[in-house]
Amino acid sequence: MKILDILSVLESIAPPHLQESYDNAGLIVGDPNAEVRGVLFCLDSTEAIVEEAVARGCNLIVAHHPIIFRGLKRLNGATYIERTVMQAVRQDVAIYAIHTNLDNVYKQGVNSKIAEKIGLVDTRILAPKPADFEIGAGLLGNLPKPMAEADFLQHLKTALNTQCIRHTALRGKPVRKVAVCGGAGSFLLSEALRAKADAFVSADFKYHEFFDAEGRLVIADVGHFESEQFTIELLHGIVREKFPTFALHLTNLNTNPVFYC
Repeated sequence: MKILDILSVLESIAPPHLQESYDNAGLIVGDPNAEVRGVLFCLDSTEAIVEEAVARGCNLIVAHHPIIFRGLKRLNGATYIERTVMQAVRQDVAIYAIHTNLDNVYKQGVNSKIAEKIGLVDTRILAPKPADFEIGAGLLGNLPKPMAEADFLQHLKTALNTQCIRHTALRGKPVRKVAVCGGAGSFLLSEALRAKADAFVSADFKYHEFFDAEGRLVIADVGHFESEQFTIELLHGIVREKFPTFALHLTNLNTNPVFYC
């Protein structure tokens, strides 16, 4: 089986043309026609991830975040990006990223996985693309039963395995309708407000952006890595369904660069 066969399965769920203009999803390193020996799924490609792939007999890394966003002018090992790419080339390990195209699909997308972990039902795309309500940013759904805001935040901590949640002031109102967006989602706050969500679960909110909630919902910033960590399981499951006996591995490494004191 070739690397291209694995990529075809992934792209049948999240076609490359669905990625945002700033993104760099796709095969970043490697030959699509090379024989694939094993696949390692991760959130971020790093030097340690390449080492892990080699140690586990994998010559294809499937990551959520692209290791290269902008063009590289040099490859001399000055940055972790350059070192990771150089190491992958040396070890003959391909690197593939499936990023905003996976964010933008409804079924089997990043946000549907978050909604599943939280336990949301009756979900739909929060900000659908024109003429297609199955494609777009974020997700909106309901909790099976309303929860007190403090209880909901504790539920998030457990469900999303996060050590810290930054949030706006609690309003003293129950939480039932919840908007979610994996990764940096502040650009969807206006959509969450328009949908009359009680809470918006996302990450990477800046200080002044918390004011924009204006007491109309609770922003719950759970952390970038924490919001997307289950994408690894999602990708593994998509490929496992097609190739149940092939060598597919979830990374054993935590690539979150953020630590909490």
